Amino acid sequence: MTQPTHETQQRYAALIRRYFDACNAADYQALVSCFTPDAVHYFPSGLPEIPWRSADTIALKWVWCVENLGSQWTIEKILVSHDSHEAVIEWTHWKGKLGTALRGDEWYIFDQDSGLIKEIRAFYASPADKEVAINQLVDFDYAGRGYHLGPAKQGAK
Repeated sequence: MTQPTHETQQRYAALIRRYFDACNAADYQALVSCFTPDAVHYFPSGLPEIPWRSADTIALKWVWCVENLGSQWTIEKILVSHDSHEAVIEWTHWKGKLGTALRGDEWYIFDQDSGLIKEIRAFYASPADKEVAINQLVDFDYAGRGYHLGPAKQGAK
């Protein structure tokens, strides 16, 4: 994997901003243009039909949120990696018709060839669900990605 150049980092940050502008405008075509066709958007449990698989599905779901919930989003912070094709952001999802808001973070993985978003992992700033043993994203391959499946053993590095 090649490291991103400063110019690539700037393009990734601009793409995230363009994606949020497209979300707020409920612009289906602009949304689709931000993603690889097979992109996946992962979420914590609690939403129906997750994860969202494909640029088309992601776009349709965000358009639905704007139309039905009065959704609008703000980006609070963006950090783009200097040594991988990834970024992380903090955001607020304002649900105007419900009079509520949700804060969270998202981890972005970009396709090196196209420069488009190929994966988003959303994390919410909310209480843990005490009904489940491990609070985690639905259908995300933690083991396959090398994540810890239990606490580190004492003295292990």
